[in-house]
Formats: sequence, C-alpha cells, structure tokens
Amino acid sequence: MSTHRPVALVTGASSGIGKATALALVEAGFDVVGTSRDASHVTPLGGVTFFDLDVTSDKSVTSVVDQVVERFGRIDVLVNNAGMGLMGAAEENSVAQAQVVFDVNVFGVMRVVKAVLPHMRARGRGRIINLSSVVGFLPSPYMAIYSASKHAIEGYSESLDHEIREHGVRALLVQPAYTSTGFEANSPRPDTPLEVYADQRHAFDRMMETAIKDGDDPAVVAKVIVAAATDPKPKLRYTAGPTAGRAATLRRLAPAGIFDKQIRKLNQLAG
Repeated sequence: MSTHRPVALVTGASSGIGKATALALVEAGFDVVGTSRDASHVTPLGGVTFFDLDVTSDKSVTSVVDQVVERFGRIDVLVNNAGMGLMGAAEENSVAQAQVVFDVNVFGVMRVVKAVLPHMRARGRGRIINLSSVVGFLPSPYMAIYSASKHAIEGYSESLDHEIREHGVRALLVQPAYTSTGFEANSPRPDTPLEVYADQRHAFDRMMETAIKDGDDPAVVAKVIVAAATDPKPKLRYTAGPTAGRAATLRRLAPAGIFDKQIRKLNQLAG
C-alpha cells in the first residue's frame, strides 16, 4: 500500500508526548505510525497504526522501518520521542544505569535515524525531529545522566542537520520543559544510593513531582512538533511551552554568576 498523504513515524507513541503528537499529526493530515515496546497493550488511537519497536535493538528498528516503507511507501517525518529518565546524584548512579539510559535516549535515536535516513535521502526530502529537553542546554542536578543524554542529542542533531541539509532532509530539535506525564514516577532511582545525598535527593524528588504535576499539557509539546514537521522554513531548535522559552532566554542572556545562582535556587540547593 502507498499513500499520497505525508507519513510520520512517532516512537514511544503509547502515552504522554508521543501519544499527543501522534494524534496531532493525524489532525494535521498525516498518516501516522506509532511505536511501543508492546503495541498489544496500547489503547487504539484513531488514525494511528501501531508497531512493536525496541529502540535498543538494531533488528527491531530495521524491521519496523522496512515494514512502514513497504506498507506506506514513504516516511516524511520521523519523531524520535521514545526515551527514559533517571533520578539521583551522579555518584549514586552506576555506569550500568547510565548505559541503559544512553542506549535508549541516544543510541536508540541513532539507530532509528540510520534506518530512516536512506529512505529520506532517496526521495530528497524529510524531517527528523528529535525530542530534547531544557536539560539539553541547562544543568540538571540529581538528573546528571539524563541531562547528559539530552546534551548528546543536541550535539548529534545539530551536527547531523549540517550533513543532511544538502540532501533535502532536516534534523530538528524540540525542547520541552516540565510536562504533565508520568516521567518522574516512571524514572528509575539510583542503584547505589548514598546517605550523604539523601536529604537533597528527596527535596529534588518533591520538587520534580510538583513541577511535573503542574507542567505543560503534552498537547502543548505536540503542537510545537507539528510546527517543526510542517514549517516551510524550519528552525533548528523549537522550545515548547512558556517555561522552556524563559529557560532558553535565561541561558542565552544571563551572566554566568546569576545563571548559576538561579539554577541552585530552582533546584533548592544549599550554598
């Protein structure tokens, strides 16, 4: 089967930002393929075709991309949304925990890009939209590993965009702030907790719980992703929501000393 409608592939589309994005792209006129690690447990979404996908498996990624191209004839937009968090002080997170996060958040993105990009290049057009975060350009105490993974996505995406632009393909970044999803509750805790960090870690956890609860609706982020997918002249980076916009301005304009103090105040850090 082929289609004359644009086709979008959205990873991690079973809930949260991914689910909202899949539905928003359907509304915008796309045929949408969503992925989940176990699509059999996904509540059906109108207009979205689901496939099982494990972004940590080369075989799974290649198989799904081939199936999408065979069924729809094209992939116009890739939204790399699948990801995971990790809480705790850097010293409390084992290297093994960090490797799991990077395998999903960084190498998972790279796997899907490598599978999709040849199809986009062959057609001379396409958009790759990678979900970053405000912690891709801000420090995040007690989420150092997660923040590092998003910093990696920032560098990878900007470099990739320069490589593929001449082939009619763009790599773009969307940077949400706190979003009302299950992120905080679903993020693993440190596997080697240390008493010296316990009080501050608990304070951070409480702050995050409140921030996520009061965060932007996933539809806010989805609207920005649709803009990145459809803008005639796309930007490299899109902040999503007012908090993300303010954070980007602070990072860009604030003197280093003031910026440092604001980060410590925001995260309720002593000293």
